[in-house]
Amino acid sequence: MNEVPVRFTGNVFIKDETLLDVGFDAAQARLASLALSDSLTSASADAYGEGVTELIRVGPHGSAPAMSKLVEVRFQNLVKRDDYAGLAVRWEATGPGGGLFPALDADITVTPAGEQTTLLKLTGTYRPPLGALGTMLDMAILHRIAIRTIRTFLNRIAAALAHPPASAA
Repeated sequence: MNEVPVRFTGNVFIKDETLLDVGFDAAQARLASLALSDSLTSASADAYGEGVTELIRVGPHGSAPAMSKLVEVRFQNLVKRDDYAGLAVRWEATGPGGGLFPALDADITVTPAGEQTTLLKLTGTYRPPLGALGTMLDMAILHRIAIRTIRTFLNRIAAALAHPPASAA
């Protein structure tokens, strides 16, 4: 269900969603549990790493592996309502060349989609680095990597919500 990123004042909006065969109450509780553990941080790092690997494939040979790494993933407290639960996330690359990678600000939400179905959605924005050059690179190839990275991250969250470890269920 990926949508083409939309550009507005330099930011690129990105969204992905998936349906879960899990009731809303269970999905909300599991998302809260994930937010308290390091599972979301691990899922973020894994998805980000796959995105960087993809970036290396399209970039100059050997130029990106040691340039940057994901060192900070921040989540805000889970917000719960009767028909909504969500949390905010920020991904940032730091270290040498960290400014060459976009930072992502997004919301991860779950909403009821049926009696035993929940909609998991990630909606966010990122600003391509390097000004106008970064915007052109993003339009040419980098937004496809961003979409795949978000899809990977959302799939990892979906798997954790649909099939939590026995201790988390």
